[in-house]
Amino acid sequence: MRQEAIDQGEHERERERIVHEIQTLNGALEEEVLAALFQHLLSMNLTIQQLRVLIVLVTTKEGATGSGLATSFGVSMASMSGVLDRLVAQGLATRSADADDQRVRRVHATPLGTSVVRRLMVARPFRRDILMSLPMEDLRALEQGFRAVSTQISRMGEQG
Repeated sequence: MRQEAIDQGEHERERERIVHEIQTLNGALEEEVLAALFQHLLSMNLTIQQLRVLIVLVTTKEGATGSGLATSFGVSMASMSGVLDRLVAQGLATRSADADDQRVRRVHATPLGTSVVRRLMVARPFRRDILMSLPMEDLRALEQGFRAVSTQISRMGEQG
């Protein structure tokens, strides 16, 4: 019984050590990703509001209307028109007539606008090129770890 308690204590200390190491590594990884993202953001000629609108356009297949965007962002139509004018002028967005209602103008991200947003995501740590360069043993271990974390998150979501 005493040996079992000792083994359990060692097991818990090892668990604490591993969790601490994972959290430390994750923190360092987040700092590296943030630094790369920040450098990319500084090189862009976009305001935060323009970037936010562009991200919405990139993630909205059917495009958006100026009035819908103004409502979503809580700004006047005049302010949103200015943001959209600047995105269009930079070739990041385009306006076109709505297929169902010619009075309505839809705004879509252009391929250039989409690539700008995608470049922001390049800083993510689990890009294909990074993963493909890992030794197979490490890649399998990473897959197992991600699967375990994903399963645990799902379980916790079901309980909550």
